[in-house]
Amino acid sequence: MNKLMIIGVIVLIAVSGVWEIYHNSNTANANPPAAAAMAVPVSVVTIQEKPIRTWSEFSGRTQAVDYAEIRPEVSGRITEIKFEDGQTVNAGDVLLVIDPRTYKAAVDKAQADLDSARANAVFAKMQFDRAQDLIKSQAIAQEINDQRSNANRMAQAGLEAAQAELTQAKVDLDRAYVKAPISGRVSRAEITVGNLVNAGPTAPLLTTIVSNDGIYADFEVDEQTYLQSIRTHTQRLEQERQIPVELTLDGAGGRTYKGKIYSFDNKIDTSSGTIRARAKFANEDGSLVPGMFVSVKLASSYEFNGILVPDRAVGSDQSKRYVYVVDGDNKVNYRELELGVEVNGQRLVIAGLKAGEKVIVDGLQHVRPGSVVVPQNDSSVLKPDTRGSSEPAAS
Repeated sequence: MNKLMIIGVIVLIAVSGVWEIYHNSNTANANPPAAAAMAVPVSVVTIQEKPIRTWSEFSGRTQAVDYAEIRPEVSGRITEIKFEDGQTVNAGDVLLVIDPRTYKAAVDKAQADLDSARANAVFAKMQFDRAQDLIKSQAIAQEINDQRSNANRMAQAGLEAAQAELTQAKVDLDRAYVKAPISGRVSRAEITVGNLVNAGPTAPLLTTIVSNDGIYADFEVDEQTYLQSIRTHTQRLEQERQIPVELTLDGAGGRTYKGKIYSFDNKIDTSSGTIRARAKFANEDGSLVPGMFVSVKLASSYEFNGILVPDRAVGSDQSKRYVYVVDGDNKVNYRELELGVEVNGQRLVIAGLKAGEKVIVDGLQHVRPGSVVVPQNDSSVLKPDTRGSSEPAAS
C-alpha cells in the first residue's frame, strides 16, 4: 500500500511539472518581453551635408525702369490727341499736336531769310574777290578793299545767323508735334483738345509714359545682412548682378517672379541702418506695374556646405531647441541644438548634429530619451531644393 502511494505521488509530481512547463510556454508566447512591446515605429530622416544658399525677405516697391513726364516745349493750343489711355507707344510716336501753323510760318520766313542771306553772301564774296585782284594793281584804294572785306565777313555771319534761325524754327515746328521720348505704356491725357498750354518752367503735365523694358523693385537691406550675406563675397557690380532675387505679390496666388540684383547704394543710411537695393525683373507679360507693394527675397551671394534639419523635428524646452536622435541600437537620445536661419521650412544647424545621424521627424510624442523605437525612413523631407526665405532665428 505504501509502495502504491509513493508511486502515485511521483506520477502526480510529474504531471504537475509537465503542466507548468506547458503553461509557462504558452504564457511566454502570448506575452513577449516588455521591451519589445514598448518599441514604437517612428519616422526618421538621415541628416546630410549639402550646398545651402540662405535667403532674406524684405518689403519693397516697384519702379519703372524708364519714366517720362510729357510737357509742352512750345506754346499754343492743343489741336489733336493721337493716343488712347493706357496705349502702348513707341519712341517717336506723335502723342499730341499743338497748333503748328505759327511755327510752320516761322519756318517759311526763316527759309526766306536764309535764301536772302545766302544771295547777299554770294554777292559780297564776289565783290571781295574782285577787290583782291584790283588791289594788286592798285586800281582801287585800300579803303575800298577793306570795306569789301568787311562786307564779305558780315554777309557770311548773316548767312550763319539765318541758318541758325531756320534750324530753331524747324525745332519749334517739330516740338509742336509732341512725341514719345521712350517706348512704353502711356497714361491718360491730362489736358484735352482746345486748351492753351505754355512752355517753360511752369509747363503743365500732358501725360506720362512708363517703359515696358522690365521693372525695378526698390527695397532696404539691413546692415548686418548686407555685410554678412553680400559684401563679404562681392566687390564689383558685375558680381552683385549675379545675385538672384525673387518677388511675390500679396493676393497674386503665390506667383513668384525671378530676377537679379541691379545695384546697391554707395552708402548705408545712418538713421535707419539700412542700404538701398534695387532688383530688376523682366516683366514680360506686363503684370507688374510701378508702385506695387511687394515682398522681395534676396539670396546670399555665395553657397556654403551645411546641415539642415526639418523644422517639425525641432522641439522646444524653454529657451533650448532640441531633437531626438536614434542611435545604432534604435534607442532615442536627446540632442540640444544651436540653430541658425530658416531655409525652406528647415533650420540650419550650427552645432549639435553631424552628417549621417538619424533624427525623428514624426512620432515625437510617443518617445522619450532611452526608449527603443522602430525607425522608418521619411523621404518627404530634406528635399534637394534648398531655396527659400530665411529669417534670423533664436537658437
